[in-house]
Amino acid sequence: QVQLVESGGGLVQPGGSLRLSCAASGSIFSIYVMRWYRQPPGKQREWVATITSGGVTNYVDSVKGRFTISRDNAKNTMYLQMNSLKYEDTAVYYCNALLQVGVVSGYWGQGTQVTVSS
Repeated sequence: QVQLVESGGGLVQPGGSLRLSCAASGSIFSIYVMRWYRQPPGKQREWVATITSGGVTNYVDSVKGRFTISRDNAKNTMYLQMNSLKYEDTAVYYCNALLQVGVVSGYWGQGTQVTVSS
């Protein structure tokens, strides 16, 4: 059974930083693409950033220059370093992974709350 577990969320003041982690566990043969999504209060879930198994990254325009996605393939873990946080970054952050356990499928974590407030 595959699990994705996010951690690192919390309450932070505007301009502050947080580092999210997403750890994948289970009988995983390979992890291909990993992504962060977020769902602000009352809004739809939106894509935030992507990282491939080779380390190629891509970001939504609203976080470029402030967020950095990375991964440790040896630990099956992905990170999201969030700097210069703004009120509008408040959301539940979810990790998503395309990985192979027998067949290739997509998996979601349970989410971690990030609240930016003074």
